[in-house]
Amino acid sequence: MSEICRIALTSGEPAGIGPDLCIQLAQQAQRHQIIVIADPELLQQRADELGLPIKLIEFDPDSAPKPVEAGCIVYLESKLAETVVAGKLNPANSAYVINTLQLALNGCLDGTFDAVVTAPVHKGVINDAQVPFSGHTEFFADGAGVNKVVMMLATPELRVALATTHLPLRDVSDAITQQSLLKIMHILAQSLQQGFGLKHPRIAVCGLNPHAGEGGHLGTEEQTVIEPVIKLIREQGYEFNGPWPADTIFVKSRLADYDAVLAMYHDQGLPVLKHQGFGDAVNITLGLPFIRTSVDHGTALDLAGSGKASATSLQAAINMAETMSLTRRTP
Repeated sequence: MSEICRIALTSGEPAGIGPDLCIQLAQQAQRHQIIVIADPELLQQRADELGLPIKLIEFDPDSAPKPVEAGCIVYLESKLAETVVAGKLNPANSAYVINTLQLALNGCLDGTFDAVVTAPVHKGVINDAQVPFSGHTEFFADGAGVNKVVMMLATPELRVALATTHLPLRDVSDAITQQSLLKIMHILAQSLQQGFGLKHPRIAVCGLNPHAGEGGHLGTEEQTVIEPVIKLIREQGYEFNGPWPADTIFVKSRLADYDAVLAMYHDQGLPVLKHQGFGDAVNITLGLPFIRTSVDHGTALDLAGSGKASATSLQAAINMAETMSLTRRTP
């Protein structure tokens, strides 16, 4: 088996910074084969606007994977409906965005690609075009026939997974059940084993309430849901500990004892991680039958075509996808 990975890179919202980032990345040699899924005319147009040289090479799935030289983009074509103006959304191109994701999904499922990395999309303009779309995660989960995935963000120093994601705070408690939490813990532990090479991952679990419920005086979810599930999964051989008060588990000395933290809701875990490593953080979807990573930022329409966007997070997402791909190959 080749030691060179094939990573699909969807270029995101065409009016945003996704195409810019693809072109900026291409100025440096890539050690694995990155296949940008985009309209080549868009890539050339944006390269001209940025004043950066680019050589476009059409992807040949029958050839052996090889590193990409500096100044080159290997592309898989998806055609735009209309010409793009940087920074200006156009619902007419929404189907194009969905098609880039579908091509990546198909390639991951049939083994053409080892992983997919996604540049940011704009959910609003896609739905304005009457195309139902709630996000990358749901698109890939539905396409792969998976009913439960877990969102985890990672920096070189910290990994934070979420028991719930984009919910109003008043709905969080009802969404955390013993059944759902046990499934999330299984996905998290097995993903850390398979994608990160951790044979016995150590995972800290946050409580839901202040002071992890203070023995039931500040809420009972710890006693009725979280603690029983931790007990059950520990009996199954997985090392989960908690529930910890969220205001103490993120202390550096405590984190040194764990490979990941499972937070109960979005704004319990992610502010700490983004404060610690914004720009280097990678969004990882756990529980899919393939690897999917993403940037930790949005489309930044105001920066599109300006040359001011940073490709740091996208390069980090690619590096993470490559590392996880090689780890999965290791017996």
